[in-house]
Amino acid sequence: MNLSENSYDIPAVDHRSAKVLQGLYKIDDTDLTLIKKSGSLMLPQVEEIVGNWYNWLETQPEYEQFFSDQRILNHVRQKQHKYWQDFMTGEINENYVKQRRIIGETHARIGLSMTVFFAGMNIFDQLFSDMVQKQNLAENEQMKMSDAIAKQLHLDAGIVCEMFTYMMNELISGQSKALLEMSTPVTEIWQGILLLPVVGIVDSKRSQDIMNSVLGMIAKTQAKEFILDISGVAVIDTAVANYLIKITKATRLMGCESTISGLSPAIAQTIVQLGIDVGTVNTTSTMMDALNKAFQRQNLKIVGIE
Repeated sequence: MNLSENSYDIPAVDHRSAKVLQGLYKIDDTDLTLIKKSGSLMLPQVEEIVGNWYNWLETQPEYEQFFSDQRILNHVRQKQHKYWQDFMTGEINENYVKQRRIIGETHARIGLSMTVFFAGMNIFDQLFSDMVQKQNLAENEQMKMSDAIAKQLHLDAGIVCEMFTYMMNELISGQSKALLEMSTPVTEIWQGILLLPVVGIVDSKRSQDIMNSVLGMIAKTQAKEFILDISGVAVIDTAVANYLIKITKATRLMGCESTISGLSPAIAQTIVQLGIDVGTVNTTSTMMDALNKAFQRQNLKIVGIE
């Protein structure tokens, strides 16, 4: 994942219309007519179907986690009755799709896994198929009705899963942004002097984000000195070393002098062995040296109190 600001763009919710989605799942008018007919046959027995579904759910660990509270359980069961009433109207419109997306969003917010969701939809498919076979219908009509119900269940599952994925990506993106902000804390330690201590693994992606953060802070504070301390970094490769040099050049273009401090002997040898041209880049072995030089360039001096 690119750690630059643009890397957090996540795919938008699939806003295909109800008609397009219906065509995508090959649900035609004949299917909708059969689904509507199934409603007249099975809605009177929906309580039995839902009850059998909960018999299955009680065997899953998620039951205790999400449905152990009787009030929540009653609320969810009422919602399921409304769900199946809408399902068996034989009409797939924009409001129908919207409600399925809300279900996906809700599942993501409470943390219900898609594994259990898909398993649950499969159980409902089996329960409806069993119920269809008990109806006084010709065998061919039973098969077509079961097939129509299965196609609409697949459509519902697809919408829910798509929204669930979007919400989870949005959550992960937000968490990544927060972690990244904590991992690149550019601080104004003195008027006109910025410091960024980098700890851990630095790769090209993180280097790009460091550049973005630093340049943004320079523009905000009008700083004249920037110290990038890499004493907490154990290893860098050619790409990262080149990025660090690009950072110092970019800051210089903004009127800010950069110093890379904390170069370990190993990193120094790596840079030499890789043949990287450091040019006019300011480097020091310690952060203290970098601070002293920054103060000197700004005509500042630290004096001890007697």
